[in-house]
Amino acid sequence: MSSKQPSVYPLQPGLVTRTYGSGKVLVLLHGWGLNSGVWRSVIKPLSAHYQVITIDLPGFGENVNHCPDEYSLTNLALRVGACIPGGSVLLGWSLGGLVAQQIAIQHDPKIVGLITLASTPCFQQKPDWHGIKPEVLKMFERQLENDYKQTLSRFLAIQALGSPSAKAEIRQLKSAVEEYPPPAITALRSGLKLLSTSDLRSQISAINVPTLRMYGRLDSLVPVDGIERIQQLQPNATSVLFAHAAHAPFMSHANDWLESINRFIASLD
Repeated sequence: MSSKQPSVYPLQPGLVTRTYGSGKVLVLLHGWGLNSGVWRSVIKPLSAHYQVITIDLPGFGENVNHCPDEYSLTNLALRVGACIPGGSVLLGWSLGGLVAQQIAIQHDPKIVGLITLASTPCFQQKPDWHGIKPEVLKMFERQLENDYKQTLSRFLAIQALGSPSAKAEIRQLKSAVEEYPPPAITALRSGLKLLSTSDLRSQISAINVPTLRMYGRLDSLVPVDGIERIQQLQPNATSVLFAHAAHAPFMSHANDWLESINRFIASLD
Protein backbone atom coordinates (compact mmCIF):
# COMPACT_ATOMS: atom_id res chain seq x y z
CA MET A 1 0.00 0.00 0.00
CA SER A 2 1.46 3.35 -1.02
CA SER A 3 2.25 5.78 1.78
CA LYS A 4 0.28 8.38 -0.20
CA GLN A 5 -2.93 6.39 -0.09
CA PRO A 6 -3.42 4.92 3.39
CA SER A 7 -6.07 2.39 4.23
CA VAL A 8 -8.53 3.66 6.85
CA TYR A 9 -10.10 1.05 9.10
CA PRO A 10 -12.79 1.50 11.79
CA LEU A 11 -12.04 -1.61 13.86
CA GLN A 12 -14.07 -3.47 16.49
CA PRO A 13 -13.87 -0.93 19.34
CA GLY A 14 -14.92 1.85 16.97
CA LEU A 15 -11.45 3.41 16.70
CA VAL A 16 -10.21 4.48 13.28
CA THR A 17 -6.70 3.45 12.26
CA ARG A 18 -4.63 4.35 9.21
CA THR A 19 -2.20 1.91 7.59
CA TYR A 20 0.73 2.73 5.32
CA GLY A 21 3.28 0.48 3.61
CA SER A 22 4.11 -3.14 4.34
CA GLY A 23 6.52 -5.19 6.43
CA LYS A 24 6.99 -5.48 10.17
CA VAL A 25 4.19 -3.63 11.97
CA LEU A 26 5.04 -0.34 13.67
CA VAL A 27 2.16 1.33 15.55
CA LEU A 28 2.40 5.07 16.33
CA LEU A 29 0.56 6.87 19.16
CA HIS A 30 0.61 10.69 19.37
CA GLY A 31 0.74 12.99 22.41
CA TRP A 32 -1.72 15.15 24.37
CA GLY A 33 -3.88 17.64 22.49
CA LEU A 34 -2.71 16.46 19.08
CA ASN A 35 -3.48 13.67 16.61
CA SER A 36 -1.80 11.39 14.08
CA GLY A 37 -1.09 14.38 11.86
CA VAL A 38 2.09 14.86 13.90
CA TRP A 39 3.64 11.89 12.07
CA ARG A 40 3.12 13.41 8.61
CA SER A 41 6.81 14.13 7.97
CA VAL A 42 8.02 10.64 8.95
CA ILE A 43 5.32 8.41 7.43
CA LYS A 44 7.05 8.14 4.06
CA PRO A 45 10.51 7.05 5.32
CA LEU A 46 9.00 4.70 7.90
CA SER A 47 6.54 3.06 5.51
CA ALA A 48 9.39 2.34 3.09
CA HIS A 49 10.47 -0.34 5.60
CA TYR A 50 7.47 -1.11 7.80
CA GLN A 51 3.71 -1.44 7.85
CA VAL A 52 2.97 1.74 9.76
CA ILE A 53 -0.31 2.04 11.65
CA THR A 54 -1.36 5.35 13.19
CA ILE A 55 -4.09 5.47 15.82
CA ASP A 56 -5.67 8.64 17.15
CA LEU A 57 -6.18 8.32 20.90
CA PRO A 58 -9.85 8.25 21.96
CA GLY A 59 -11.26 11.78 21.90
CA PHE A 60 -8.62 13.06 19.47
CA GLY A 61 -8.44 13.41 15.69
CA GLU A 62 -10.54 10.89 13.79
CA ASN A 63 -11.52 9.23 17.07
CA VAL A 64 -12.92 12.43 18.57
CA ASN A 65 -16.31 10.76 19.11
CA HIS A 66 -14.93 7.66 20.82
CA CYS A 67 -14.20 8.81 24.38
CA PRO A 68 -14.70 6.12 27.02
CA ASP A 69 -17.09 7.03 29.83
CA GLU A 70 -14.16 6.76 32.23
CA TYR A 71 -11.10 8.35 30.62
CA SER A 72 -8.54 6.25 32.47
CA LEU A 73 -5.15 4.98 31.35
CA THR A 74 -6.44 1.41 31.63
CA ASN A 75 -9.44 2.10 29.40
CA LEU A 76 -7.31 3.89 26.82
CA ALA A 77 -4.90 0.96 26.77
CA LEU A 78 -7.75 -1.53 26.30
CA ARG A 79 -9.28 0.41 23.41
CA VAL A 80 -6.00 1.10 21.64
CA GLY A 81 -4.66 -2.38 22.35
CA ALA A 82 -7.68 -3.93 20.64
CA CYS A 83 -6.62 -2.20 17.39
CA ILE A 84 -3.07 -3.52 17.37
CA PRO A 85 -2.23 -6.55 15.17
CA GLY A 86 0.00 -9.39 16.32
CA GLY A 87 3.75 -8.93 15.99
CA SER A 88 3.62 -5.15 16.48
CA VAL A 89 6.29 -2.78 17.68
CA LEU A 90 4.43 -0.08 19.64
CA LEU A 91 5.77 3.49 19.69
CA GLY A 92 4.20 6.12 21.92
CA TRP A 93 5.15 9.80 22.07
CA SER A 94 4.59 11.76 25.30
CA LEU A 95 1.04 10.91 26.55
CA GLY A 96 0.95 8.21 23.87
CA GLY A 97 4.02 6.77 25.58
CA LEU A 98 2.07 6.45 28.83
CA VAL A 99 -0.64 4.51 26.97
CA ALA A 100 1.99 2.36 25.25
CA GLN A 101 3.66 1.55 28.58
CA GLN A 102 0.31 0.57 30.09
CA ILE A 103 -0.36 -1.78 27.16
CA ALA A 104 3.08 -3.37 27.64
CA ILE A 105 2.57 -3.65 31.41
CA GLN A 106 -0.66 -5.56 30.71
CA HIS A 107 1.48 -8.04 28.75
CA ASP A 108 -0.46 -7.74 25.52
CA PRO A 109 0.84 -10.77 23.56
CA LYS A 110 0.59 -8.86 20.27
CA ILE A 111 3.43 -6.52 21.28
CA VAL A 112 6.96 -7.67 20.40
CA GLY A 113 8.70 -4.38 21.15
CA LEU A 114 8.06 -1.06 22.92
CA ILE A 115 9.44 2.37 22.00
CA THR A 116 8.74 5.39 24.18
CA LEU A 117 9.54 8.81 22.73
CA ALA A 118 9.93 11.81 25.05
CA SER A 119 7.86 9.94 27.59
CA THR A 120 8.15 8.73 31.17
CA PRO A 121 6.27 6.50 33.61
CA CYS A 122 5.42 9.60 35.66
CA PHE A 123 5.16 13.09 34.13
CA GLN A 124 4.47 15.21 37.22
CA GLN A 125 7.30 16.29 39.49
CA LYS A 126 7.38 14.69 42.93
CA PRO A 127 9.71 15.09 45.92
CA ASP A 128 11.82 12.18 44.66
CA TRP A 129 11.16 12.56 40.94
CA HIS A 130 12.07 14.98 38.15
CA GLY A 131 9.07 16.02 36.04
CA ILE A 132 6.68 18.80 35.11
CA LYS A 133 6.00 21.14 38.01
CA PRO A 134 2.43 20.71 39.32
CA GLU A 135 1.75 24.43 38.95
CA VAL A 136 2.54 24.23 35.21
CA LEU A 137 -0.04 21.49 34.68
CA LYS A 138 -2.54 23.40 36.82
CA MET A 139 -1.96 26.47 34.67
CA PHE A 140 -2.81 24.50 31.54
CA GLU A 141 -5.97 23.18 33.20
CA ARG A 142 -7.11 26.72 34.00
CA GLN A 143 -6.25 28.06 30.54
CA LEU A 144 -8.01 25.14 28.88
CA GLU A 145 -11.33 26.28 30.31
CA ASN A 146 -10.97 29.73 28.75
CA ASP A 147 -9.36 29.16 25.35
CA TYR A 148 -8.35 25.65 24.35
CA LYS A 149 -6.87 26.74 20.98
CA GLN A 150 -4.52 29.19 22.66
CA THR A 151 -3.69 26.57 25.29
CA LEU A 152 -2.73 24.06 22.60
CA SER A 153 -0.58 26.69 20.87
CA ARG A 154 1.28 27.34 24.12
CA PHE A 155 1.70 23.62 24.70
CA LEU A 156 3.18 23.23 21.20
CA ALA A 157 5.63 26.02 21.97
CA ILE A 158 6.77 24.26 25.15
CA GLN A 159 7.32 21.02 23.24
CA ALA A 160 9.79 22.71 20.90
CA LEU A 161 11.40 24.90 23.59
CA GLY A 162 15.17 24.74 23.38
CA SER A 163 15.27 23.11 19.96
CA PRO A 164 17.41 24.94 17.38
CA SER A 165 14.54 24.59 14.88
CA ALA A 166 11.74 25.48 17.33
CA LYS A 167 9.76 27.88 15.13
CA ALA A 168 9.77 25.52 12.17
CA GLU A 169 8.73 22.57 14.36
CA ILE A 170 5.79 24.51 15.83
CA ARG A 171 4.60 25.55 12.37
CA GLN A 172 4.86 21.98 11.06
CA LEU A 173 3.05 20.48 14.04
CA LYS A 174 0.28 23.07 13.95
CA SER A 175 -0.25 22.66 10.21
CA ALA A 176 -0.33 18.87 10.40
CA VAL A 177 -2.73 18.53 13.33
CA GLU A 178 -5.17 21.05 11.86
CA GLU A 179 -5.83 18.64 8.99
CA TYR A 180 -7.70 16.43 11.48
CA PRO A 181 -10.87 17.12 13.49
CA PRO A 182 -10.32 19.18 16.68
CA PRO A 183 -10.17 17.22 19.95
CA ALA A 184 -13.04 16.71 22.36
CA ILE A 185 -12.80 19.03 25.37
CA THR A 186 -13.43 16.00 27.61
CA ALA A 187 -10.36 14.27 26.19
CA LEU A 188 -8.26 17.41 26.62
CA ARG A 189 -9.26 17.79 30.27
CA SER A 190 -8.94 14.11 31.05
CA GLY A 191 -5.66 13.79 29.17
CA LEU A 192 -4.14 16.57 31.25
CA LYS A 193 -5.42 14.80 34.35
CA LEU A 194 -3.63 11.63 33.25
CA LEU A 195 -0.38 13.57 32.84
CA SER A 196 -0.87 14.91 36.38
CA THR A 197 -1.88 11.69 38.13
CA SER A 198 -0.52 8.68 36.24
CA ASP A 199 2.38 6.94 37.95
CA LEU A 200 3.67 3.69 36.45
CA ARG A 201 7.04 3.76 38.20
CA SER A 202 6.37 0.68 40.29
CA GLN A 203 5.13 -1.26 37.27
CA ILE A 204 7.56 -0.72 34.39
CA SER A 205 9.92 -3.41 35.70
CA ALA A 206 7.17 -5.87 34.70
CA ILE A 207 7.47 -4.94 31.02
CA ASN A 208 8.78 -8.11 29.40
CA VAL A 209 9.31 -7.01 25.79
CA PRO A 210 12.47 -5.32 24.46
CA THR A 211 12.18 -1.59 25.13
CA LEU A 212 13.79 1.47 23.58
CA ARG A 213 13.41 4.78 25.42
CA MET A 214 14.20 7.91 23.39
CA TYR A 215 14.77 11.35 24.93
CA GLY A 216 15.70 14.89 23.97
CA ARG A 217 18.31 16.53 26.20
CA LEU A 218 16.54 19.91 25.88
CA ASP A 219 13.09 18.52 26.69
CA SER A 220 11.34 20.63 29.33
CA LEU A 221 8.48 18.12 29.78
CA VAL A 222 10.65 15.03 30.37
CA PRO A 223 13.74 16.43 32.16
CA VAL A 224 17.04 14.78 31.33
CA ASP A 225 17.75 14.55 35.08
CA GLY A 226 15.15 11.80 35.36
CA ILE A 227 16.53 9.47 32.69
CA GLU A 228 18.92 7.61 35.00
CA ARG A 229 16.12 6.92 37.49
CA ILE A 230 13.87 5.53 34.75
CA GLN A 231 16.74 3.29 33.65
CA GLN A 232 17.09 2.00 37.21
CA LEU A 233 13.39 1.16 37.29
CA GLN A 234 13.58 -0.69 33.96
CA PRO A 235 17.21 -1.81 33.69
CA ASN A 236 16.66 -3.99 30.62
CA ALA A 237 15.53 -1.00 28.53
CA THR A 238 17.85 0.71 26.07
CA SER A 239 18.04 4.50 26.25
CA VAL A 240 18.92 6.93 23.44
CA LEU A 241 19.48 10.63 24.13
CA PHE A 242 19.39 13.19 21.30
CA ALA A 243 21.78 15.87 22.51
CA HIS A 244 20.24 18.85 20.72
CA ALA A 245 16.58 17.80 20.61
CA ALA A 246 13.65 18.92 22.75
CA HIS A 247 10.27 17.15 23.00
CA ALA A 248 9.98 16.26 19.29
CA PRO A 249 13.19 14.53 18.13
CA PHE A 250 11.31 12.91 15.26
CA MET A 251 10.99 16.40 13.74
CA SER A 252 14.20 18.14 14.75
CA HIS A 253 16.50 15.11 14.30
CA ALA A 254 14.54 12.90 11.92
CA ASN A 255 17.52 11.03 10.40
CA ASP A 256 19.07 10.11 13.76
CA TRP A 257 15.63 9.18 15.11
CA LEU A 258 14.90 6.91 12.14
CA GLU A 259 18.31 5.29 12.42
CA SER A 260 17.72 4.49 16.10
CA ILE A 261 14.34 2.94 15.32
CA ASN A 262 15.78 0.85 12.49
CA ARG A 263 18.56 -0.47 14.73
CA PHE A 264 16.12 -1.38 17.47
CA ILE A 265 13.64 -3.15 15.19
CA ALA A 266 16.46 -5.00 13.43
CA SER A 267 17.68 -6.22 16.84
CA LEU A 268 14.29 -7.86 17.46
CA ASP A 269 14.95 -10.27 14.59
